[in-house]
Amino acid sequence: MNAQPAVAQASPAAVAYLRSPKAIRERCGQVFAAAEAGRTPHFALDLKRLPMVADYVIATIRGNHPDFDIPYHSRWRHFTAGSVDRWKALAATRKGMLPIDLARMAIDLVVPSVLLDAGAGADWKWREPGLAPGSAAATGKVYARSEGLALASLELFRRGTLSDQEDDPYRSDAATLSQLATADVGSAFQVSDSNPLVGLEDRVDLLRRLGASLIANPTLFGVLEPRPGRLADAALAASREGRIAAATLFWMVMQMLGPVWPRRVALRGISLGDVGRHPAATATDATAGLVPFHKLSQWMTYSLLEPLEALGLTIDGLDQLTGLPEYRNGGLFIDLGVLVPKHAAVLGQPQAATSEVVVEWRALTVCLLDRVADAVRRTLGRNAVQMPLAKVLEGGTWAAGRQIARDRRPAGGPPIEVISDGTIF
Repeated sequence: MNAQPAVAQASPAAVAYLRSPKAIRERCGQVFAAAEAGRTPHFALDLKRLPMVADYVIATIRGNHPDFDIPYHSRWRHFTAGSVDRWKALAATRKGMLPIDLARMAIDLVVPSVLLDAGAGADWKWREPGLAPGSAAATGKVYARSEGLALASLELFRRGTLSDQEDDPYRSDAATLSQLATADVGSAFQVSDSNPLVGLEDRVDLLRRLGASLIANPTLFGVLEPRPGRLADAALAASREGRIAAATLFWMVMQMLGPVWPRRVALRGISLGDVGRHPAATATDATAGLVPFHKLSQWMTYSLLEPLEALGLTIDGLDQLTGLPEYRNGGLFIDLGVLVPKHAAVLGQPQAATSEVVVEWRALTVCLLDRVADAVRRTLGRNAVQMPLAKVLEGGTWAAGRQIARDRRPAGGPPIEVISDGTIF
C-alpha cells in the first residue's frame, strides 16, 4: 500500500481504453500469444489438456445444476451459504417497499460487500452469531474465505453501521462510509489477535474512499443522500426500452470505483486500479507493459445484474465482460496441468499480488476461461445468451477450481500463495 505509483503521460483515450473490458481481453491476449510462442517467463501452456478441463467443468455443472438453471457468478451466491437465503429474509422485513427502493437497498449491500471480499487469509474465520431473520439457520456455524466475508459484511450492513439514518438502517450512505471506523468493521468481522483478517485497514480505507467517490459524483449517485444504491436510478435512466448494455453498467461501476483503489499504476494522474505489468503487453504509448484486469469491478457488475433484473431491466452483451482472474479460476488451470510453472519459485514461494508471476497467471487465466466457456457451450448445446460467461463461472470454473483445490491441498487453498493487501483478490 505504500509503494509509489508509476506515473507516465498518456492520452485520455488511452486511459479510458485501459479501463475497458476490450483492453482486458486484448492485453491478456498478448500475454497468451507470448505463452503460445514459448516466450513467457513463468508459465508454459499445455493446451492438449484443455479438453480435460472442459470435461471437469461440465461434470461440475451437471453435479451442481443438473437442470442447467445456473445463477450468475455474483456476491449473492455467498449470502445463501449453508442453504439459508439471508438476503431474502432481510428483505422480507421491509414489507411494502417499492421495487426501486428494494433495488437501492440491495445495491447498498452488495457494493460494500464486494469491496470487502478480497482474500481473507488462511487463518480468519467467522462464526454466525445467531439466527438469520425469518430463517431456521443453525446458530454458531463457522464460515471462512468468501462465504465468511460475505456473511460478515451482511452483518455489518444489518447492524446499520453503514447508514446515517436511525430509522432506516439497511442502507449505505456516502457520509457514513467516508468516516467509517476500523473498529466497527473489525467487530462485525470478529477480528481479534487470534482471528486476524488480512488487510483489514486497507479494506476499510476502500469503503472510506467509496464514500468520497460517491459524494464527488452527484450525477450518478445523487446530490442529496448519495449512496451506491443510486446506481439503480442511473441504470434505469440509461436504459432504452428496458434494456441496458453490460458495458454501460461496467462503465458506471468504474466511475464509482476508479478513485477508490490504491494508487499502484497511474497515468495522467489517474489511478488505474487493478492493472499489472508484464513485458508481453505491447503498445506505442505510455500504456506499454500494462495489463488491466479490474476483477472486483467486473464482479461488482455481475453482482448488479440480479437487483436490476428484478427492476425489469434486461442486460445485453454480458460476454463483453471477461472471466474473473482470481485464484479459484486460475488454480483450476494449474491443478489440471494446462498452466505449467517454468521454475520452482512460482509455487515454492509466496508471490505479491502485483508480481509478474501473478500478472502472467491472471492474464493467461482470462484467455483460458473464454476457451473453456466455448468448449462447455458446444458440448452442452448452449449459446452465449443461454449460458453467458457469468453462468459458466458460477456453475463450472469457480466451483471446479474450489473442488480440485480441496482435493489437492488439505486446506483447499490456491496452488500459488498470494500475498494480498485485501484489495485485489
